[in-house]
Amino acid sequence: MVYMFLAEGFEEVEALCPLDLLRRAGVKVMTVGVGTKVVRGSHGIEVIADITTYEAEQLLAKNPADMVILPGGMPGTLNLQADAVVNRFIEHANARGAYLATICAAPLILGELGLLSGKEAICYPGFEEKLHGAVISEKSVVSDGKIITGKGMGVALEFGLALVSALVSAEKADELRAAVMA
Repeated sequence: MVYMFLAEGFEEVEALCPLDLLRRAGVKVMTVGVGTKVVRGSHGIEVIADITTYEAEQLLAKNPADMVILPGGMPGTLNLQADAVVNRFIEHANARGAYLATICAAPLILGELGLLSGKEAICYPGFEEKLHGAVISEKSVVSDGKIITGKGMGVALEFGLALVSALVSAEKADELRAAVMA
């Protein structure tokens, strides 16, 4: 199961573009509202999440995470970082070798947990110092082992395609790229 966490103040494009691509690829993604099902993004767009963090916690034992996705945005990133359930999902995914995917400011969450040490990663400019121990990349989207990071909203499509490539195949990502760029 793929879990995408949405906290108040998330960057809408960084969540919805990858979500759309993953679902087009046939990946089962549960959007998880931090504390509530209706979550307002950083630009005032309200999204109705599939489940809440409380419900996600109940599902985790039966449906372990294959990937945890954390979109950026402010104060969304800080709200994700402060949530105990989000942190449990990150720990769960890391412990079982599942994917952790973050974009924009959200890689700082992994950095401050020490999960980026020795990994190539990217984030929104100005947050690099929070990626403790990471090798800061020049790429817009970086996959290093089971960690995928993206620079920001402008690369949401590439980020989403990297997630499809990791979970389904590079061929499916190429097929989707051709379909949406036509």
